Amino acid sequence: MGKEHLTPDYIFESSWEVCNKVGGIYTVLSTRAKTLQDRMKDRIIFIGPDFWKEKESPYFQEDKALLAEWQWEAKEQGIPVKVGRWTVPGNPIAVLVDFTPFFEKKNEIYGWLWENYGVDSLHAYGDYDEASMFSYAAALVVESLYHFLEKREKEAMQVVYHANEWMCGLGALYINNKLPQVATVFTTHATSIGRSIAGNQKPLYDYLFAYQGDQMAEELNMQSKHSIEKQTAHHVDCFTTVSDITARECVELLDKPVDVVLPNGFDDSFVPKGAVFTRKRKEARRRLLQIANALLGENLDDETLIVSTSGRYEFRNKGIDVFVEAMNRLLRDKDLKRKVVAFIEVPGWVGEPRKDLQERLNSQLSTFDSPLEVPQITHWLHNMSHDNVLSMMKYYDMHNRKDEQVKVIFLPCYLDGNDGIVNMTYYDIVLGNDLCVYPSYYEPWGYTPLEAIAFRVPCITTDLAGFGLWANKVFGHEGEIEDGVKVIHRTDYNYSEVADAIKDTVAQFSAMTPKEVEACRKKASALSKKALWSEFIKYYDEAYDIALRKARQRCTI
Repeated sequence: MGKEHLTPDYIFESSWEVCNKVGGIYTVLSTRAKTLQDRMKDRIIFIGPDFWKEKESPYFQEDKALLAEWQWEAKEQGIPVKVGRWTVPGNPIAVLVDFTPFFEKKNEIYGWLWENYGVDSLHAYGDYDEASMFSYAAALVVESLYHFLEKREKEAMQVVYHANEWMCGLGALYINNKLPQVATVFTTHATSIGRSIAGNQKPLYDYLFAYQGDQMAEELNMQSKHSIEKQTAHHVDCFTTVSDITARECVELLDKPVDVVLPNGFDDSFVPKGAVFTRKRKEARRRLLQIANALLGENLDDETLIVSTSGRYEFRNKGIDVFVEAMNRLLRDKDLKRKVVAFIEVPGWVGEPRKDLQERLNSQLSTFDSPLEVPQITHWLHNMSHDNVLSMMKYYDMHNRKDEQVKVIFLPCYLDGNDGIVNMTYYDIVLGNDLCVYPSYYEPWGYTPLEAIAFRVPCITTDLAGFGLWANKVFGHEGEIEDGVKVIHRTDYNYSEVADAIKDTVAQFSAMTPKEVEACRKKASALSKKALWSEFIKYYDEAYDIALRKARQRCTI
């Protein structure tokens, strides 16, 4: 190529998930933060929503001395902010903005958006208004901070504003309009309409070429979200997504090819090493088996194969349905060589931790001879009779009986260390698994399998996950479990074959010798090293360069 990359002096990056742990984007941003912070030393500034009125955020440490002069200016301008540091590796600067005061200007803002960009906010419902007001407030933060820094630096600055997901689209368009000298990057982590098509049980992939985004938005009552996402994609300086699979969606559903694919990397600085890893793995296994034994009235020992799936509770999209199906089929598999306990670690509409289970876990007894009532779940739910996981297990008569080789346990809460039963964080528990299974139907990237292999746990995923496609590309063939990642071919219609492939792979793994298992774990870990941010940050450099060049061109015309 020969040309020097343009590099930003400052990056402002906004997301609904800055200092707000709700999904995979939190992991993307919080693990990438250290790589950018090491390089830019407080010139990367994250902007997130301020939900923490009275209580303190567990992810944010306020610092009134940080950018103190600007904090005062922002207040004078009517922008309510808290400035501090995001408590993740790298401790980058974070600005949390209270967006509620802007609701009274909502109609005026939407009118401006329609006149300038043709965005249809008329059909807004649910979280559209909240996200849009945050996005507007985030843009005001960028505008105000930009002018403040410009005065301080006393010279022209190259600045990038990076907006994540449709929730931050309005702000990207505002900056595009009001601060043309600022380069804009927009990342859609999943198209809102693609996720909706998949979530509504419609075949997404075979018919992708035939779907018309605007028409589907109308059919699925998604006009406003789709409209803001599409217009942002068309107007920013650099439009990006996280995988080749979602890039195809963008072309078909948003009528806009992406400029760069930004695969999601990982920062493994918090993955324990050596003796600490071994100790933590033993602790995690001990805890998981203790919970299983107390719930089931069993005496499962360390020879038990511990399997899990986790992620957001999108029953079909995340393949939770096919996981339950596979475990049900595994019950009758003649090749299964070890007992299996399979955990479904997916936050549901959780009520409270089970008192009877807590009593058993806190008692002096280590074994129990009878199962608890409903031995499939660790926490009571608000909607026990309408829960998808429990309903499917009931339909298949999966009641974790004594004589059965496979037990399935639903752990329906965030593993934040304070759930009342496990009382360990997800990262402290995941390394206790022997095998993780993520058979996604709709998964733009797939952080959970990447996290699993970073903790040396082999996993099963599909080629409908961006991560699965990437793994196949690295291997040069379809991933097998011996490679550390088994990548199952998944289509709109081969649900049954996928369930069989999971069942067969778990059975195959159960028959592996300790030496074969160790080789498999090593390969999983080696693959994760190829997905570190140090490997993937170059794609961001490309995106910043494209955006800065367009902004420079715009301002010299």
